[in-house]
Amino acid sequence: MTARSIRGAVAATLATVLSLTAAACSQPGGSDSSNSGSGAGDSAVVGIAYEPESLSPLLGYGKDGNSKIFDGLLALDGNMKLRPALATALPEVSDDGLTYTYKLRRGVKFSDGKPFGAKDVVFTYRTILDEKTNNASRTELDAVNSVEATGDDTVVFTLKYPYAPFAQRTVLPIVPEHVAGRQDVNTGAFTTHPIGTGPYVLTKWSKGEKLSFKANPDYWGGAPKVKKFTMAIIKDDDVRATRLRSGELDGAILPPNLAKGFARDNGMRTYAATTYDYRTVTLPTHNKVAGDTAIRRALDVAVDRQAMVDSILNGEGRAAYGPVPTDSEWFAKGTERIHDLDAAKKILDDAGWKPGKDGIRAKDGVRAAFPLWYLTGDKLRQDHALAYASDAKKAGIDITTEAGTWEVIEPRMKQDAVLAGGGSPADPDFDQYTLLKSSLAGDGFNNMAWYDNKAVDQALEAGRRSGDEAERKAAYDTVQRELVKNPGYTFLTHIDHLYVVKDRFGALTTQVEPHDHGLASGPWWNVEDWTPKK
Repeated sequence: MTARSIRGAVAATLATVLSLTAAACSQPGGSDSSNSGSGAGDSAVVGIAYEPESLSPLLGYGKDGNSKIFDGLLALDGNMKLRPALATALPEVSDDGLTYTYKLRRGVKFSDGKPFGAKDVVFTYRTILDEKTNNASRTELDAVNSVEATGDDTVVFTLKYPYAPFAQRTVLPIVPEHVAGRQDVNTGAFTTHPIGTGPYVLTKWSKGEKLSFKANPDYWGGAPKVKKFTMAIIKDDDVRATRLRSGELDGAILPPNLAKGFARDNGMRTYAATTYDYRTVTLPTHNKVAGDTAIRRALDVAVDRQAMVDSILNGEGRAAYGPVPTDSEWFAKGTERIHDLDAAKKILDDAGWKPGKDGIRAKDGVRAAFPLWYLTGDKLRQDHALAYASDAKKAGIDITTEAGTWEVIEPRMKQDAVLAGGGSPADPDFDQYTLLKSSLAGDGFNNMAWYDNKAVDQALEAGRRSGDEAERKAAYDTVQRELVKNPGYTFLTHIDHLYVVKDRFGALTTQVEPHDHGLASGPWWNVEDWTPKK
């Protein structure tokens, strides 16, 4: 749900998709040499839940890093610290915070053998900023006034205002102008047959089935030891677990209840990644019930978040009161909402929502009822939706849960509630702006609730445009406190991501993860550094 885009990771509508899928294909139509079963030797096959709509960074693919087909100017290490990638060092920043200068790595080539240079960086950013480009995340680069090449190995960004987290935006993958610049940016072959500088090259994309890659032998960072890498797209959690247990997969992302079943399996290791990934219920402003402030406030305290953490997540997560986790330095202390059913009933009573004979409330002839959609095959969302509906009914609000694909759900988002997800660990602007800015309502999966709050809009702009940390903290505190007064979403949990991987790859690591997971994150965030046991 947020323009970390729920389309992102959410149903592969990962159109802001983080990517960990891998590299460019100099011969897009080449044969798929990876087998469909579990990898062996120098191969690896992992199960993921979603696939991207496009593999073009110009349309949002890999924008948050970890794109194995591509590289950004910078990358994030295991501790989420910025490190050089296609740039030779972190940028030089002017005293006024308006100019960022990057020196580029020399001798880097795209997977088609053509050289990488400053012109490719300029082309990438200018194209994304072009209004004709269908990139739902364009507002994330709103601060950019211009991007210019100074010779072949220097790029200078000039900003409109001192945007504090700008360097973190430059993990965005760089594409080759000589290929992508000769095609329709929105529909050209590059969207499915990409070419990049990354450690892997795409060999085949079987839509709905798998993404297959081979190691880039000429990768500037050194050829990966895992020579073949396959991402099997398995949307159903139970099927993913079954295929892992049968030996078809080397690893998979699993919900906590299914990952738990592998805890005692010899030859398997379970990895828990801390995340900013939340589950939330959108409360559409255009729905007469869900858009009512009293209904929203009542649901906010009627829901038993800790019970969801304990029973649905098996303790692998935390209660969520907004997009910012409670252990983040950006969390506004005092905005926690305690489960209090009596308080919820009083809010509704005071607002004129009176119980009927069946226990369901009504006001002015409108029954306190609305549908709540969740993604088919996503057990975590289903369980959250059912628990939320159960808690709501105790307060006299009748919520009907419905399962559907994103094709079914998206046209209904303006009126119907959705069990959505989002979250980004990099900076509060990255998630909150696209989640809550009123001007982005109806823009794909941005602001899915059509939330409209002038105080929040002003605070989001202040947080984005200020270069002062104290001012930014105050702005995001304001956002979180306004969400207590009028919550356009009911935030439920922040979930840890669980992965089960065969131990033949040794001890692996995870990063602090965003909502988009499995494809771009997980223990395979640095698969190019793995050394498989023979």
